[in-house]
Amino acid sequence: RVRPGQKDPFGFSGQVNITVRCRRDTRSVVLHSAGLKSHRAAIRGPLTPGAAVEVEGLRLEEEGELAVLELSEPLLAGRRYVLQLSFHGRLREDREGLFLTRYTDLGCSSMLVASQLEPAYARTVYPCFDEPDMKATFNIRIVHDPSYVALSNMPAIDVSEMKDENGSLWSVTTFNTSLRMSTYLTAFVVCDFDYVNTTERGKEIRIWARKEAVKNGYVDYALNITGPIFSFLEDLFNISYPLPKTDLVALPDFGAGAMENWGLMTFEEPALLYLPSDKFTGRKMIIALIVSHELAHQWFGNLVTMTWWNDLWLKEGLASYLEHLGATLVEPKLSLVSSSEFAFSNANQDDLWIHIQLVVDAQDEVQLPASVKKIMDSWTRQNGFPVLTFNITTGTISQEKFHNKKHENSTDFYNNAWIVPISWMRNGSSQPLMWLDNSSKVFPEMQVSESEYDWILLNVNLSGYYRVNYDQLNLKRLVHLLENDPKAIPAVSRFQLLDDIFALTWSGYIEIEAALELTKYLARENELFVWNVVLVNLVPDNVESTLKNYEVYPLLKKYLLKRMLPIYHYYAGFIHQNVDALEGDYFAQVYLEKFFATACWLGLQDCLDLSSELYTKWMDNPEYKIPFLIRRTVCCYGVAVGSDKEWDFAWEMYKHNDSTTEDKDILLSAMSCAKESWLLHSDTQFSSNCTANILEYVVSKDTGHRIAWEFVTKNWSLLSERYGNQPVMISFYFCVSFAPGTNFPSRDNIIHND
Repeated sequence: RVRPGQKDPFGFSGQVNITVRCRRDTRSVVLHSAGLKSHRAAIRGPLTPGAAVEVEGLRLEEEGELAVLELSEPLLAGRRYVLQLSFHGRLREDREGLFLTRYTDLGCSSMLVASQLEPAYARTVYPCFDEPDMKATFNIRIVHDPSYVALSNMPAIDVSEMKDENGSLWSVTTFNTSLRMSTYLTAFVVCDFDYVNTTERGKEIRIWARKEAVKNGYVDYALNITGPIFSFLEDLFNISYPLPKTDLVALPDFGAGAMENWGLMTFEEPALLYLPSDKFTGRKMIIALIVSHELAHQWFGNLVTMTWWNDLWLKEGLASYLEHLGATLVEPKLSLVSSSEFAFSNANQDDLWIHIQLVVDAQDEVQLPASVKKIMDSWTRQNGFPVLTFNITTGTISQEKFHNKKHENSTDFYNNAWIVPISWMRNGSSQPLMWLDNSSKVFPEMQVSESEYDWILLNVNLSGYYRVNYDQLNLKRLVHLLENDPKAIPAVSRFQLLDDIFALTWSGYIEIEAALELTKYLARENELFVWNVVLVNLVPDNVESTLKNYEVYPLLKKYLLKRMLPIYHYYAGFIHQNVDALEGDYFAQVYLEKFFATACWLGLQDCLDLSSELYTKWMDNPEYKIPFLIRRTVCCYGVAVGSDKEWDFAWEMYKHNDSTTEDKDILLSAMSCAKESWLLHSDTQFSSNCTANILEYVVSKDTGHRIAWEFVTKNWSLLSERYGNQPVMISFYFCVSFAPGTNFPSRDNIIHND
């Protein structure tokens, strides 16, 4: 019961009527319920509509999240009954279950109610059989304030009025009967949003958002791409989308990122809203990928649903694959056909293997070392993934489960084995696919000569899901190759080499010297995504503040900056002269921010000057748009190298009504970058919803680290009461941040490799 301007507390109430068929005689009914107060229960049927089976007791089991109905007489096998339960609960503010969100729209404070029920939160909204294979049709009716609109999975078929016992007027929105679906896919939104709409193949598509976002055209891009992707997926699967409408809703505060509720998909704002003033396609590509992913779920996940959550990867894996096909359709720069057999029902992984095996058996080009089921069971019936250890002298490849050797003890034993497809390259030439189907195997083809120019690369272009641990001889040859001709190794494989070697380092397989040896060539590396894997390993975001407190910082600064300069100046030239030319550079959209942020953090004066110049330009003309590619970095270091004037400007822009959620987050982060500690002690009034984010940002900065720690310890009780488990995570974050940098290169490591 939420009214505009209403104060806490916020609650809801309702009634469910669940039609069931009894499989065997029973005197009790057990269904899911969590955090709800059920104050009335009845069972009707099966012959006379008014006939009832008396409910002697209603017991709620909090630990098992169950409601148990004890009956005076048994329900009879084979007959149908209607379970009726009345209930009430409190709206949450943690973005799970049925939750309340506060936001600002057109200068006014507003509220909305939305739901996030995956995986097991439907039981917190209404009593139900909350398991994915227990599909049902749903008839939903929502009672709400007349100034709001109510949305659910199906189209509304009636909106009427009613008065409650106090004479207050409410609207009642009734929705059409849904298709058979799982409880986690039911969805509810009650808001005063606006929308834009279109029709695709006779079915309506609506994009809902804050009125301001709709007015400014922020939803237009999502509207333009949703229909074509829908049609593409329909044609790909040869299965028509079965619902008469689709709503996509941009929520100002949504923790899940996006959710594929059937017919009512929900997104956090940055995942759906595109600002027309942003010329760069990076945001478009992200939106296209996310929208494509959720649309793919309308078939894989909603139409065909996994039997249980252990097969969650079925829907997520297929949607992750299909998102690229859909996104490439509408964004070509981003350069599986399925049966309808399990529609409206559930499937497990063996159903998929059977159908793939039929395709394999019908051809003779691809020969597998075992059945599809045996190969895939080696990957899906055990956790983890393998690391292959390769000896190029003997041609021996062995495998074990990739794990953290630093944390293992003498009793740990790993006897995992996978059937692994090995793509490989020798001296720049691709070789025939090999299969590792034992814990260890000798491949005579992979034995090398004594020549330093004879080298081998496994898992070419990351085609397999495993890591590779090369022996010292092959690593030495790869280091020599990279220093002399880095383009001889494909860019994706250069990324893979570095990603693998850092992962092997942090997990105790090899020493850091091997990883640093492999980075010595980086002055000749011109791919941002390859650079990014180095920076996220040597300068992780969450330890930037503590690294500056160690003697390793000046050495890391010297080691990295002289290698970063060529690619830095290349991109800085575009920022200075023609940033529009980067519009088609996808990797710049994704990785340039981290690169520039690291350059500024390492104290590169040109980077600091550039940030100050662009931030000052914005201060002089608030209509000026800082290049989207490096906006967060520019705002941070614009404040950092400035004074209270720059900080005050960030605060004023933060308060602007037309600031998006992303704008506010960038400015919040920027204000935490201040070098003057008194600015971080500011008594400026921020929303309590921002406390956790503020702490996260402040603690990650060298000036704010101690300030944030003092605030947390002083206000621990209040934080625990307000945010539950979040202060525990904040405390953990502090522990990690204060820990000695044992996972990072030592002073001697860097001096030796420089």
